[in-house]
Amino acid sequence: MLSDGYHRHMAISAGHGDACMVDMSAAVALFRSLGDPMRLAIVHELAAGERRVVDLTRALGLAQSTVSAHLACLRDCQLVECRPVGRQSLYRLTQPALLGLLTAAEQLLADTGNAVDLCPAWGSTDASTPAATA
Repeated sequence: MLSDGYHRHMAISAGHGDACMVDMSAAVALFRSLGDPMRLAIVHELAAGERRVVDLTRALGLAQSTVSAHLACLRDCQLVECRPVGRQSLYRLTQPALLGLLTAAEQLLADTGNAVDLCPAWGSTDASTPAATA
């Protein structure tokens, strides 16, 4: 039986046999945290360097409360952290591997021709549009 924390040490990679039961809940939580378009946009902004909440609200056109809520989620996942500077806080990415993950995702999208966008369950393209039927 797997212990509660064991799944955090498992790699997500090819080569697992059918009998190998791997708890993917941590990986699912990670991808869900990045699955929200606004959180992903915040991560994209933070990839360029530290930002204040006001910088993010201006760049993304979101309300301060919305940005703060998304930053709290990313902070809870330990993907971002903040440091106080006077009366403000600067947010930054905490995990360099996150940039590698995003780069790999961009490459995967380029390699598949963004086909995931046509997925009937998760894509954003309406299946009735000509782009989806081509």
